[in-house]
Amino acid sequence: VIEVGDYSNMEAPSSLKTLCRYVETTLLPEDKILQFTIDKEVFGGERDTFLLPEDITQFAGMEEIGATVVAVYMSMVGFIDPATVSANSGTIADRSRLVAGRLQKTDAVIGLADCKAKRETVYFLDPLPGHRVVDEEAKNIVNRRKAVIWKTLSGTPKQPSSVECGYYVMRFMRDIINDPSLGFENKYAKGNQEASYPQEAIDEVRNEWAEFVCQIIKQGNN
Repeated sequence: VIEVGDYSNMEAPSSLKTLCRYVETTLLPEDKILQFTIDKEVFGGERDTFLLPEDITQFAGMEEIGATVVAVYMSMVGFIDPATVSANSGTIADRSRLVAGRLQKTDAVIGLADCKAKRETVYFLDPLPGHRVVDEEAKNIVNRRKAVIWKTLSGTPKQPSSVECGYYVMRFMRDIINDPSLGFENKYAKGNQEASYPQEAIDEVRNEWAEFVCQIIKQGNN
């Protein structure tokens, strides 16, 4: 974990440096955490979210991040709550049922899968090197709720190590949301991309995340 006092020399967006300064001057001295409520319209149910000081410093230092940090970004755009479908949240069957339930209520859901409910197609976006396949049990549970076609998009940008998973998921969401033609199927087709995202692309979502958290802090202080 980075030392909070090193924020001024970090290679990070200015908004993240501002958050690190807030951690150093407010959260740590006062033994506080950030707490806010995500509206039920976002994830299908209202939930309280807690950001720890180390969540912010790890994010600023490009270290591995947890589901809570990703959930904050997802709350900006209204995707499925990663805390309910991560590897630490029950069995693959439990998590698949949650995904299937959300598919009945929305046109698009993303974790590492992007689902077009109207077209009954689920796209599996995997940033890890190699060619993983979707768990068959997960497929069967989702398919029982809604018959879908599963497609693996093997041309997605590949993360350079095991640390960047959360950052890549957020960037995938940003790319899809900002693509009015919804042409990500062709964009991420096999052989079309596959190289890692440049750091500038990752920093765009890091900056958006930090600005969103700064807004939450300001609202809480008003």
